[in-house]
Amino acid sequence: MRRIGILLFAAVPVAIAAVVYFLVPSDPAESPADSTVATARQAAREEAKSRAEQERAADDKLIESLPPGLAGRAKKELAQQLVSSAESSTLDWRHTYGSIEDLDDGQGYTAGIIGFCTGTHDLLALVENYTEAHPDNGLARYLPALREVDGTDSHEGLDPGFTAAWKAEAEVAAFREAQDAERDRAYFNPAVRLAKLDGLGTLGQFVYYDAMVFHGAAVDGDGFYVLRERALNKADSPSAGGSEKAYLKAFLDVRRTAMREKNPNTDTTRLDTAQRRFLDEGNLGLSTPLEWRVYGETYRVP
Repeated sequence: MRRIGILLFAAVPVAIAAVVYFLVPSDPAESPADSTVATARQAAREEAKSRAEQERAADDKLIESLPPGLAGRAKKELAQQLVSSAESSTLDWRHTYGSIEDLDDGQGYTAGIIGFCTGTHDLLALVENYTEAHPDNGLARYLPALREVDGTDSHEGLDPGFTAAWKAEAEVAAFREAQDAERDRAYFNPAVRLAKLDGLGTLGQFVYYDAMVFHGAAVDGDGFYVLRERALNKADSPSAGGSEKAYLKAFLDVRRTAMREKNPNTDTTRLDTAQRRFLDEGNLGLSTPLEWRVYGETYRVP
């Protein structure tokens, strides 16, 4: 992943979280030194993350009543093409299982179908889970080094052989399946689930998914759940009675600001001339044909 680090279950599934968000300021720097406020804010983020990642009967019943949205086969394929255009500059995402390079972004090696990083824990989690199922794989010997460099951009213990080992392992069907599974477990499924609970359609589900891939599923820093909280302080989600278009605009605004605050030179075209374009066109269902631009390149899906 490329980063620039009492429940109420009713027809409006995130109303409680929304209320908590609106009761507290979005920026700790602007709030008084009140540990109660900070605790409430953190609890709301953690509750949202928990609901995104864990099965709950009432949530599951609501989701089952909704259209598949981004989880449908064709839309999921489209989602991966969209992410791949921004992460790997190609629509042919299946050719990126073996990709690996250091992008000099402070995240160490970036690799695979969604940019798993040695510096952001998700690459380590992928290799650990894969090794548990396939102990004799060609990456297992790098686990001690991966644990040591996790959270840094260091290559210590990885060079010179890790990149070659990754590319070789990507030729193994089981490792490609492991990348798919980790993508779904850590990013796709939680993002789509929470987006549905927030009342978002297919475009909104993709907006959440892309943000979670890029910013990570963290409840602090500039992680996805912090960005969602900030957006909820600007506009009601559809499940709380708000306009879907207004809420998505607020979310994209918040995300763009976070990207630019991290690095003023960050290219935000994955938002500006892709997701925002679809939103401005009113394409909340993410219907094809689609045309968008990322990093100056134009992409089309018929």
